[in-house]
Amino acid sequence: PGTGSWALKTPMAVATSRAFTGAAADVVTGMGSEAADSGAWRGASEHAARGASARSAARAGNRSVVFMAMKLVQRATMFKERRGVAILKPMPYTVEDLLALLDLERIEENIYRGQNRDIGTGRIFGGQVLAQALVAAQRTVPGDRPAHSMHGYFILAGDLTVPVVYFVDRLRDGGSFTTRRVTGFQHGTAIFEMSASFHRREEGWEHQARMPNVPAPEVLPNELDSFRARAADIPVALRTVLTQDRPLDFRLVDGRDPLDTTPRPPLRQYWVRAIGSMGDRTIEHQAVLAYASDYGLLGSALDPHGVSYRDPRLMVASLDHSIWFHRPFRVDEWLLHVSESPSSAAARGFARGTFFARDGGLVASTAQEGMVRVRKGDR
Repeated sequence: PGTGSWALKTPMAVATSRAFTGAAADVVTGMGSEAADSGAWRGASEHAARGASARSAARAGNRSVVFMAMKLVQRATMFKERRGVAILKPMPYTVEDLLALLDLERIEENIYRGQNRDIGTGRIFGGQVLAQALVAAQRTVPGDRPAHSMHGYFILAGDLTVPVVYFVDRLRDGGSFTTRRVTGFQHGTAIFEMSASFHRREEGWEHQARMPNVPAPEVLPNELDSFRARAADIPVALRTVLTQDRPLDFRLVDGRDPLDTTPRPPLRQYWVRAIGSMGDRTIEHQAVLAYASDYGLLGSALDPHGVSYRDPRLMVASLDHSIWFHRPFRVDEWLLHVSESPSSAAARGFARGTFFARDGGLVASTAQEGMVRVRKGDR
């Protein structure tokens, strides 16, 4: 990229706002790494996002102009990254790092920016986008209304080198319920779409499914420890991915070898909790659960066929993801996730799950469909 040459080619819709294009160009043509190191680039980019064009578009609902605004801010951030300023270090990975990843930057009213974390797949982890979108939606909702449901669609694979910009549509603010739509963008294109609903707490009748009787997490092996103990048996290309630090502790109830792909019934049960203590903010616990729920939910759809995510013959990708939050919970305390796959057909696998607290309370339900495609030549 030249020094700001792209800014001279900005479409007329955005170019009409001199404050916006001028500030955005300043980000790219400014003092390079010195500006980035001093924080000048951040001030310029935020000024750009607050320009008249983006502000009026956000309020008037002119999404096409906002798309260009977000694209300019993203490109400015890309320039910063190319100057050698890292987003997040790949190691270690603690719950504090995860919470920092979910702490979005406010760019303008209804517009937020989230950074990325590479977990070794070469693309943005779907659970990250799911959790960040929930945080973006919650930022526009009164604090006494936690999320009770969210339904997301993964449209395109995410680019790790570019932040995701989240645009929140305030669809409804009712007496008891609030509805939001969140779209995540990269390169001016939507990569994720989510609808979420928030509800003021009320009392009502209760019943729930019973938690299965399973071994306590303390007597089960940590999945990461199992991977590290078998590191020599893991293909080199996957070794770093599977043995790197995690902010979450997963413990498979059946104690299976995580590298064993013997066909099994379409059922998985595992304990999970954040490694370390968290605060009391409901949104943080809900967002971390959303993040955690994307780990292995589709695994139950693969188990009957004796394959795993790591099978080179497969193309596996999440298509959608839904979560319903039923009762309060803490992710820094043990939760049991029970997932099952009632169907797999037409190169799509479907799985649904439930999260139980240690005391047996059913706190959340999940559902996901994913593409499970066998590569040509391997069928």
